[in-house]
This record gives sequence, C-alpha cells and structure tokens, in this order.
Amino acid sequence: MLYERAVERLRRLARACEQTRKVRADEPFLRAAYVFGDLLDGADPVECLEVAFVLNLPGEEVAWGTQPPGTAWLVDFLELDKGGVAYVWRSREDPVANHHIREPVRFWSLDGVEEGVLAALAERRFGEVRAAASASGAAGGGVADIEAELRTALEHLRAVHEAYWDRRWRRAHRGVGRYPEHHLWEAVQGYLELLDARHGPRRD
Repeated sequence: MLYERAVERLRRLARACEQTRKVRADEPFLRAAYVFGDLLDGADPVECLEVAFVLNLPGEEVAWGTQPPGTAWLVDFLELDKGGVAYVWRSREDPVANHHIREPVRFWSLDGVEEGVLAALAERRFGEVRAAASASGAAGGGVADIEAELRTALEHLRAVHEAYWDRRWRRAHRGVGRYPEHHLWEAVQGYLELLDARHGPRRD
C-alpha cells in the first residue's frame, strides 16, 4: 500500500471510529485507536496499516491475538476485513504497547480525532508525529507486563479447550464467517507468540 493511501485509510478509519460513539453513547465499547509500525517511520510502500483498538472490556476478556466478545460488529463497521489493515485489540485496563506494539500513537479517542497526528503524518513531518502525540496525550504510555499477558492468554486457552466440544459454546462461537476452530487457533497462536516473546523463538 502506498504511503499516501495508508494515511488516507487511517483518516477514514478515524472518522469511522468517531461514528461508533453513536451506537452506545452512554458507555462506548470502543474507547481509543492507535497506529504503530512502519507507517510512523514513513515507509513507502507499507505492507499494511497496523492499528490497535482499545475496548471497554476488562483485561481477562482481551487475550492477546484473539477476537474478544462483541467485536464482530466493529470489524464490519470499521471495514477491517476489507484488507490492508492489521488490527489488534487491547483492554481499557492495560497499556497499549507490548512486545509487538511499539511506540503506538493515538489517532482517535472519545475526545475526538487527533487531527495534529493525522496532519503530521499526511505531510510526512515524522519528527512532529510523536511531538503532536505527546502534546495531546496521544502517545501510548507504558508497556504491558508480558507475564500478566501470558497468564491471561493461558487462562483463555484453557477455557476454550475445556468448552470446545460443548454444543452451546460452539453455537455461540459460530457466525459472521467465524467458527469454533478460529477461536481455538487464535487462543493457541496468541499464547505461543507471548511465550516466544518471553523466552525467544524456539530452535528446532
């Protein structure tokens, strides 16, 4: 994806995030959105637009690499399944940054679109992107504790494994192009990714 197209896609995504506030104005499900990765360094082209979305869910419901409950409509509403976007979910209780999300910059929150960040990106003023983020409080503060994320991922994996053949669980986790197998794979993949991040990649 060309750099200019990626920035425009980010701007459209910010506007779509703003529209989600109308769904549940009393208690918005989506609370913030961050961009990270090659776009912030000015790569052209970029392989994909990397974004992280902060959800109004407790940490135990947002295991790394999984699709938390209630996110299917967001994927559709934000057109995240249209290609060109690599997205991850974060809990409101946890730092946005972790082993994979490095130096994220917020481009939308419940306070509105971060126009300063988007303008700096559009004009390739990369030195000002982080400055604009810091000035507006849009820089993701802190880094998530990998041990805590591992515990959450393992608990989620065990829960999926235990319920996998339960008919009610399987019915509840089927639909919108997703099947129980997706949930099991994501639980395994997320846990192993965190395990590798803690210990380093396995050597065959």
